[in-house]
Amino acid sequence: MKSYKEEYMIIKEGKKPKKPRVTTDELKANKMFGTVVVGIGIAGSVRIRDILNPMPSSPSKHLKLFGFVSRRTLGNIDEVKQISLKDALGNKEIQAAIISTDNKSHEENVRMFLEAGKHVLVEYPMALSASTARELWEMAEHKGKILHVEHIELLTEEYKQLKKEVAGKELVKGTLHFTGGALDEERSGFPAFSGIARLTWLVDLFGDLTVTSATREEQKEKSYSRMTAHFQTENKKPLTWIEERGPGLRRDKKINFCFKSGCLENLPEAPRSAVGIFMQDQNLFAKKLLGQVSREELAAEKWRILRCLDLAEEIQQHCERPVKIHS
Repeated sequence: MKSYKEEYMIIKEGKKPKKPRVTTDELKANKMFGTVVVGIGIAGSVRIRDILNPMPSSPSKHLKLFGFVSRRTLGNIDEVKQISLKDALGNKEIQAAIISTDNKSHEENVRMFLEAGKHVLVEYPMALSASTARELWEMAEHKGKILHVEHIELLTEEYKQLKKEVAGKELVKGTLHFTGGALDEERSGFPAFSGIARLTWLVDLFGDLTVTSATREEQKEKSYSRMTAHFQTENKKPLTWIEERGPGLRRDKKINFCFKSGCLENLPEAPRSAVGIFMQDQNLFAKKLLGQVSREELAAEKWRILRCLDLAEEIQQHCERPVKIHS
């Protein structure tokens, strides 16, 4: 079996791997896909709203909401009924699941719905280890099902504008510093995984990276954490990612990307999109279900997602190595 990177290189050389199978039966009945939302937090509630209110003539028009699953007893939400996990897995009218649970529960839910023969949309990170993520992706491919990992950070107007400004410039060095409130690591995972959106920015902007070092400062009694990871690009240029969290820290991203042509020290201003980022992501998932995304795009996305999880795991390993004490 070829590695995901070997598969991506085959794509770049013009050969095509097997495309995820959307069965003939699913393309019947006006191409509607019965869908269930699993987990009703903020994101899960937005998912329900967006499925119930798709844009006219958009791919999301092909998603039909059958219900939602929650550990809490909630009854109906916006006339959408709560159903049991068992019913969601066993109902043949449900072809797709949207996983909006705690990060630690992603793996279990993705696995259950893939085993039940459902297509899956899961929020990032898809799993809290790179090997598990690769196993789940292989399972999806073996079953011919779509496994879509949400990365809404790439869909913001701010990021789209940043990518335009970075394009074609030769990097000298760069730093991305994120701050935000404290997280429950038991539920969200190690910072390199819970903060993988920032790592995804760096890989999407500057290509493949190599971890050169990583450290973490932690004050558990204050719920404070600061992780610093250092990388090299393929052109041996240094990049630094800082993920800092603690009570009272405002959610913010600061950049300092220096190029041969000058430095970019502020995120560009961008107008608010007429289409929300969750809706954009949902439309992309629906396009995959309808077979409207090219093999090349699918392979590039797979490579990026799994590569970022590899890097996150490597960062965690660096941070958890015992500190050497020299006498």
